[in-house]
Amino acid sequence: MFFIDKFKRGIAKTKKALSEGINNAFKIFKKIDEELYEELEEILILSDISAESSAYIIEELRARVKQKHLTEADEVKKEIKEIISEILSPDHTLKKENKPYIMILVGVNGAGKTTTAGKLAHQFSKEGKSVILAAADTFRAAATEQLAVWAERSGADFFCGEAEQDPASVIYQAAEHLKKTGKDVLICDTAGRLQTKKGLMDELSKMHRILKQQTGAEFIESLLVVEAATGQNALLQAQSFSEAAGLTGLILTKLDGTAKGGVIIPLVQKTGLPVKLIGVGEQLEDLMDFDPVSYAEELFD
Repeated sequence: MFFIDKFKRGIAKTKKALSEGINNAFKIFKKIDEELYEELEEILILSDISAESSAYIIEELRARVKQKHLTEADEVKKEIKEIISEILSPDHTLKKENKPYIMILVGVNGAGKTTTAGKLAHQFSKEGKSVILAAADTFRAAATEQLAVWAERSGADFFCGEAEQDPASVIYQAAEHLKKTGKDVLICDTAGRLQTKKGLMDELSKMHRILKQQTGAEFIESLLVVEAATGQNALLQAQSFSEAAGLTGLILTKLDGTAKGGVIIPLVQKTGLPVKLIGVGEQLEDLMDFDPVSYAEELFD
């Protein structure tokens, strides 16, 4: 119940923006017709679901209503839930079975990468796994200091290089440290900004190659951390980072502070990447596995 309550509070603002609008639409429009579909599509768009994804949802809904001969509001709402669940259905689980389990967190500055790395270290430590937190954001002293605090709080091993050291060389040393210590999990916090966008992407690609070469890992969990409040800008971030970082999924942070949580839907649909984790607060336990069925159910409850 503790985690269910956290989840509900985390998406409350998004739910208010979306669910109330849809419920009101069914009160105003008594028939399931084109006027209702147009109203529903507008509500979806205003909830930060993109125009493209909103159009897809309504087209799919229109087809299912016709096919199943639906006439009741509750039946139609159930179909909307199912359509959204299906969009969000790519495998959203973390591949924790890999040993060692290597994670790279990427994203723009301010998205919450360092805090997320600390929360992940806490989770893994609670599961009895040994963790290394590697500070590869060598351009921000505050990021290294913050990660060191998280390592101490979570009981993780902390690894960092020198100030302004080449981030890829820090990753190389962290990989060597992982091999030497035999730890279970390596979490790499990376920079969100270098002098140029190309410089950042080249650096991330280099880190990815180094980790594979040095550890022999067949799978590396490369997760883009995006702040929910950025809304549609999250799509641009995902497209920018996808090719360079070999992304395997998304982490949506600060979901509790925004009504723009609907952006999850176009994010997954447009990129094909699953949302694996959501941040719903500042506490250690406020990073949660993402469940698409629960998300869709709660939005329209």
